[in-house]
Amino acid sequence: MKEASLGRLEAGFDRHWKLLTLIAWAAVTAWFVYDRWNQIRWMSLGDTDDNMRLMQVRAWLGGQGWYDLRQYRLNPPVGFDIHWSRLVDLPIAGLILFFRLFTSNSWAERLAVGIAPLIPLSITMLALGATVRRLIAPAAWPLAIAFLLGTAATMLMFMPERIDHHGWQLAMLSVTVAGLCDPQARRGGMMVGLASAASLTIGLEMLPYAAMAGAIIALRWVWDRGEAPRLGIYALTLGGGSAAGFVAFASNANYAMRCDALTPVWLSVTMAAGALLFVLARVNPASRGARLSLALVAGGGIAIGFAMLFPQCLTRPEQVSPELQRNWLNNVREAKPIYKHPLRMALPIIVLPLIGLFGAIWATWAARATRVAGSWAAVTLFTAFACMMLLWQARAGPAAQLLAVPGAAALGWLILPWFLNHRLLVVRVGGTVAGFLLVSGLFAGLAIKWFPIDRPKAYAKRVNAATGNCMRTTVLSRLNRYPAQTVFTFVDLGPRLIVTTHHSAIAGPYHRNGDAILDVQHAFQGSEAQARGIMKRHGATLLLLCPNMSESTNYRARAPGSFYDRMASGWVPGWLVPLPIAKGSPLRLYRIE
Repeated sequence: MKEASLGRLEAGFDRHWKLLTLIAWAAVTAWFVYDRWNQIRWMSLGDTDDNMRLMQVRAWLGGQGWYDLRQYRLNPPVGFDIHWSRLVDLPIAGLILFFRLFTSNSWAERLAVGIAPLIPLSITMLALGATVRRLIAPAAWPLAIAFLLGTAATMLMFMPERIDHHGWQLAMLSVTVAGLCDPQARRGGMMVGLASAASLTIGLEMLPYAAMAGAIIALRWVWDRGEAPRLGIYALTLGGGSAAGFVAFASNANYAMRCDALTPVWLSVTMAAGALLFVLARVNPASRGARLSLALVAGGGIAIGFAMLFPQCLTRPEQVSPELQRNWLNNVREAKPIYKHPLRMALPIIVLPLIGLFGAIWATWAARATRVAGSWAAVTLFTAFACMMLLWQARAGPAAQLLAVPGAAALGWLILPWFLNHRLLVVRVGGTVAGFLLVSGLFAGLAIKWFPIDRPKAYAKRVNAATGNCMRTTVLSRLNRYPAQTVFTFVDLGPRLIVTTHHSAIAGPYHRNGDAILDVQHAFQGSEAQARGIMKRHGATLLLLCPNMSESTNYRARAPGSFYDRMASGWVPGWLVPLPIAKGSPLRLYRIE
C-alpha cells in the first residue's frame, strides 16, 4: 500500500512537473519581491544599463518612435545612440501599462522594474527542468531548479531591478540547451534556431554561444546522418528568425554596417549560415567523411566571406578610438579574464562551472551506449566552451553557471541518494547537506563569507560607499528643486541622473558615443580652461560632482593637478558658483557661469 501511494505520488510529480515548476517560480518571485521590496520602493537601479533601459521604455511610452532608440536626454540636443533593440522593452512597458490601471505612473514603474526581471526566470526554470528530465531522470527537475537558485552570478541577472537584457538572453541560452537535448529532432532544431535568433535580436553578448550551438548541431549531423532534420530546421529558423528580428526590432541606426548589434553585417552571416546548413541537411551524404568535408567548407566559406566583406568587424566590435579603448574599455572589470580578478570574486563564479563540466564528462561516459549519449556530449561541449569563455572575460560567469547545472545535477543525482538512503542518521542528514553544498558549488560562497579571503581594503570600501550613496534616489532627487537643465557630470552618473531627475546629462558608458565620453574625460583630466570650454560647448549650466566615486578616482590617478584633481582637493574656480542641495548630501553642485 505504501509503495503504491509513493508510486502514484511520483507519477503525479512527473506528470505535472511543468505546473509544479511554475508554482515554484511564483513562490520564488514572491519571495524576491518581498526580500527586495526596499530596492523596489526606491527604484534602486544600481547598474547604468538598467537605468538606460527604463529611460528607453519611458521614451517609447512617451511617444518616441519604435525604431528611434536615441536617448535625447544624454548629449542634448543631438542625443545619445543606444545600440539595443526594443524586444526587452515589451514586458517592462506592458507591466507599466497594466499597473497604471491601479496606481500612479511612479508606482507602476517601480512595480514593473521589480517584477519584469523575474519573468525570464520562469522560462529558464522550465527549460533546465526539461533538459535534466531528458538526460537524467523524470524526477530530477527539482534538483536542477535548486542548483539554479543557488548560483552566485546567474541569479543576479534575474533579481528585481535588473531590467537590462541579460536575464532574457540567459533564458534563451537555457532554451538552446533544451533544444540540443530534445529527442524530437525537428522541435529541438527549431528551439535552438529561434532562441539564437531572439538572443541576437536582443544583443550580441551571446553571439559566441549561438555560434557554438550551431557548431554543435553541425557536429552531431557529421557524426550521425539521422540528425539532418534537426540541422535543417535549425538552419531555417536561425535565418528566418534573425530576419524577422531585424525587421521588427532593428533601430534606424542599426541599418548601418556596424559590428555591435544585429545589423546587416550579422544578419548576412546568420542568413548565409542558415542557407548553407539547410543545403547540407538536404544533401546529407551517407559518408561521414563527406559530411565533415562539407561542414568544413561551409564554415570556411562563411569565415572567408565575413573577412572579405566586413573587414571592419575583425577587431573589437565596438569600433571605438584607440584613446577610448585605452582609457575605458580596456579597464572594464567584467571584460577581464576570470584569473585577473580577486579570488573573493572569482571563486564563487568558477566553482560551479568546473563541477558541472566534470559531471557532464562523467555523464557522457556513463551514457555512451544509450540514446542520450549525443545529448550529453552536446552539453559537455557547451559547458567546456563556457569554462573557456571565462578565461576570456569574467562576464561569461552567469552563462557558465547556467550551462553547468545539468552536469552538476547529474552528480547530485548520483551522490545525494546514497546519503539519503544511508542507515546512519548522521550520514543521512549531515552527508546530504554536505553533498548538496559540494555539488551545487554553494560551499565556495560560504568559504568567502567565513574565511578572510581577499577582504576588501578600507580604500575600496570608501569608494564603493561613495559610489552607492551618490546613486541613491533620495540623494539625486534633491536636484529637482532646480529648473531642468543640462548637467555636466561623470559618465557613470549620467544614466542614473536622467532617471531620477528632470535634468539632462552629457554621457553614459555606451561605446557608440565615444566623442561625448572623451569630452567628459578630457574636461576632468585637462586644464581649467579646457574644462570650461568643453562644458560650454555642450550647453551645460550645472556641474555635478561625487567625491570618491569610482570613476573620479581614475581621473585623479591619471592626471594629478588636473581640473578635477584640484577640485577634489577643495579648489573652486571663479566661474563655478556652489549651489545648495541638502544637508549631508554627498554631492557637490555648481552653477557654470
